[in-house]
Amino acid sequence: MSDIKMIAPHVANVPWQERPEHIVNAPVWRYKENPIIGRNPVEGVARIFNSAVVPYEDKFIGVFRGEQANGVSFIYLGRSDDGIHWNFEKDKVQFVDEDGNPFMPNYAYDPRLVKVEDTYYIIWCTDFYGAAIGMAKTTDFKTFTRIENPFLPFNRNAVLFPRKINGNFMMLSRPSDSGHTPFGDIFISESPDMLYWGKHRHVMGRSSEWWESLKIGGGAAPIETSEGWLLFYHGVAGTCSGYVYSIGGAILDKDNPSKVLYRCENWLLTPEEWYEERGFVPNVTFPCATIHDPESGKIAIYYGAADSYVGLAFCYFDEIVDYIKKHSVTRWDDTDLGRR
Repeated sequence: MSDIKMIAPHVANVPWQERPEHIVNAPVWRYKENPIIGRNPVEGVARIFNSAVVPYEDKFIGVFRGEQANGVSFIYLGRSDDGIHWNFEKDKVQFVDEDGNPFMPNYAYDPRLVKVEDTYYIIWCTDFYGAAIGMAKTTDFKTFTRIENPFLPFNRNAVLFPRKINGNFMMLSRPSDSGHTPFGDIFISESPDMLYWGKHRHVMGRSSEWWESLKIGGGAAPIETSEGWLLFYHGVAGTCSGYVYSIGGAILDKDNPSKVLYRCENWLLTPEEWYEERGFVPNVTFPCATIHDPESGKIAIYYGAADSYVGLAFCYFDEIVDYIKKHSVTRWDDTDLGRR
């Protein structure tokens, strides 16, 4: 059993289902009643997927990628008592600028939701003369105030760390190009004020393992541990039938998270069920959030499935850390500072 400890607020009601009797490969198992969100979940929205949730007032709240019937994605707000059964607001989230004036993006997709101190930050992919990172903040989930876009286009898959490191906000992202990027590495940037971002460092790139041989990108917000940051990310393979998105795991250095301490050579979850293999974009498991508790060691992973559904998977902290460390393979550009 790992001697690494999870550092996070206690969550007594982590969504959970006990493990099945037999698990092959990584110690991660799916919710038997997946998908937890099906098609046409609310009027005008055909599909909800690639979405993020957090504990809130002893219940759960989330920001969801709602692919509208017209094909344009926006962010919708959802609430849940148990983190499994969700009720959605009919209208998409209304963003305002710093003066309170309406300030809606042209589109918004693949949101992350991270609490840092007393503020909840939403990070998504938006149109900033090309695909780029959009951001907003809220303290009450009633008013959502846009923040200046952190990076130039083109960029995707951004996620904040849940606390400042060495006094600065930290964010992972994946610089890209203008299309459906056939490449991509994870980078980290920092900011003293959530306005000016710099000290960009390379974290890790694609590997020779089949499941992440094309590109990789950030996933759920990193989980702080006594040794480093536990990161669930996505890796992409190119096949004769198209891309395949799997979930991977790594542990980053606690004080310098551009350094990778451990990186699992195996995927933790890969498309195997019908709702992962069959959908609008087949063969996708795409992590966006976790609900986790240091006392029980429970981790619930929310992931998008086939760009059509939301799935839920589970693991125990000690087991997943041990598995990542046991199957770790790092390379020189994982373990260095990431600066050239």
